[in-house]
Amino acid sequence: MLSVLIPVYNYDVTELVNELHKQLTTSEIDFEIKIFDDGSKSEINKVNHKLNQLENVQFKELPKNVGLSNNRNYLASSSQYNYLLFLDGDSLITNTSFITNYLDNISSNLDISYGGRIHPEFVKSKNQKLRWKYGKFIEDKSAKKRRGNTYKTLMFNNTLIKKECFNTILFESSLTEYGHEDTLFAYQAYLHNLKVLHIDNPVLHGDIDENYVFISKTEKGIKNLLSIYNSQKIDVQFVKVLVYFKKLEKFKLKFLFAILFTLSQRLMKSQLNSSNPSLFLFNLYKLSYMCFYDINNRKKL
Repeated sequence: MLSVLIPVYNYDVTELVNELHKQLTTSEIDFEIKIFDDGSKSEINKVNHKLNQLENVQFKELPKNVGLSNNRNYLASSSQYNYLLFLDGDSLITNTSFITNYLDNISSNLDISYGGRIHPEFVKSKNQKLRWKYGKFIEDKSAKKRRGNTYKTLMFNNTLIKKECFNTILFESSLTEYGHEDTLFAYQAYLHNLKVLHIDNPVLHGDIDENYVFISKTEKGIKNLLSIYNSQKIDVQFVKVLVYFKKLEKFKLKFLFAILFTLSQRLMKSQLNSSNPSLFLFNLYKLSYMCFYDINNRKKL
């Protein structure tokens, strides 16, 4: 019936798995929970290995780091049931009907259900404000709002999908660094005309990155995005930052924005690390970094 698949890297998933196991056992369906650590070699894995004592639960360490895309593909290929529920390892379940809500939305004419994600009401540390603010005001959307942009708001941090549909697409194996693997999968779901249902069944984002970590991940994501765009694997119109990037290219402003990044990156990072980071500035940072990286990367080719 249901395979719950959790890619993880250096993170204790005990609370998440225990709650899932309790709800799945109560539901009386056939299930399995698989957790693959992506070669972190972390001491935390000693804690996660104890989850193997639970019935129908497997925690496994991959021998080397393969990246989120490949980890998800490995999890799916090892699964035995016809429905796959992907959850990020840093998720927390706050709803006792979480599993029931997904089971209630399983139907033969539905390919994907996305439950969404929410962030806590506040964070105490200013060092987490950027990631929290971006999550709270950009990512956290009700099912009603997500339905207005069905595919562009589809992510895989909390997603139920038919295994046959997943196997039709798979995650892009060449993306071994963080970022935009969900974007590419969602675009492929759009091209394959998969039937997507957005529901209000969110998980809580339990591990808020510190600002410098989030900025670094964002830069890696920009590199991935340019890679899949330059490989003609995604349409410009599917990603907002690419739309602006192409406009800058059209009006020959890309070089100017690259210079802006070179001269202002320290000032921008300083503001983004403040207690009140600007999301407008964060968007400007992403766009100018995209121009900077694209120009410098082309010089190396």
